[in-house]
Amino acid sequence: MKITIYGWSIRGVQAALRETEPLFSGDHFTALSVMLPPLLRDAEALGPEGRSVRVRLLQLAGWLMVQTRQFRAAEVALERALDDAADRLESAATVNTLCWLLLRQGELGKAYDLAVKWADETEPRMSRATPGELSTWGWMLLRVSAAAVRNSQPGDAEDALRLATAAAIALGREYAPENDFLRTFGPTTVKLKAAENAGVIDRPDMVLRIAERVPVFGLRPTSNNRNRHLLDVADAYAKTGNYGDAFGKLEQIKAGSPEWLPNQRYARDVLGRVIKGRRTLTAEMRAMADVVGLPL
Repeated sequence: MKITIYGWSIRGVQAALRETEPLFSGDHFTALSVMLPPLLRDAEALGPEGRSVRVRLLQLAGWLMVQTRQFRAAEVALERALDDAADRLESAATVNTLCWLLLRQGELGKAYDLAVKWADETEPRMSRATPGELSTWGWMLLRVSAAAVRNSQPGDAEDALRLATAAAIALGREYAPENDFLRTFGPTTVKLKAAENAGVIDRPDMVLRIAERVPVFGLRPTSNNRNRHLLDVADAYAKTGNYGDAFGKLEQIKAGSPEWLPNQRYARDVLGRVIKGRRTLTAEMRAMADVVGLPL
């Protein structure tokens, strides 16, 4: 994808960001490693007038750093985005990724407390809630649920997921505020996260039952959520002895998001389980082991 460098005008940086966003949503990490530093410098040079585009860019940069496990850089970007946020919903969009960062770092208590605080802050009046408010609140509830289920708080996880389901039903569809792919939320996203929770508590049977009701192809949830779901399904297949289908899911992710897969330790775990179960290594398995960094 060719990106035009525009210089330091606000309109120029906005245009460059619009052209760059497909690289984020499409998991083109190598291209972003080249494009992002000068774009961040240009956004920084805009001064106070460039606050809005700078916040958006810092949110995306923080998300990318979490994806690629550059946690300190992610924290810096997200804290700066939070400092510059103009309102509660813009702040919550950053906090959503901060919660994900804490989850990836294993800071489950901190993630839970932060998500609960912001779920309370963003809870709308359901009778008059806007789609943006429902999406924001729903995502904070999903973060509450994710932290709780990992922190051995199953009741809290179920309660948060139930409320997120209510927000999704009220929306009635997958919705992205201001076309922000990071905040896409709706009934399908909730199902994906329900399957993820089932995987966390080692219920592969439940993962596969939920997966049967999720129309994975042609969906609007972010590639990260969709691919994470496919990993959950692959793991469930492997745990139930269906190693061929498990490996097929890994191949599906590799075909769709080849730069996303190598950053997933979970993928190494799944492939390790497949190889242990199959015992006989194929050339395709060896190639996949190279992709995910699994020593053989």
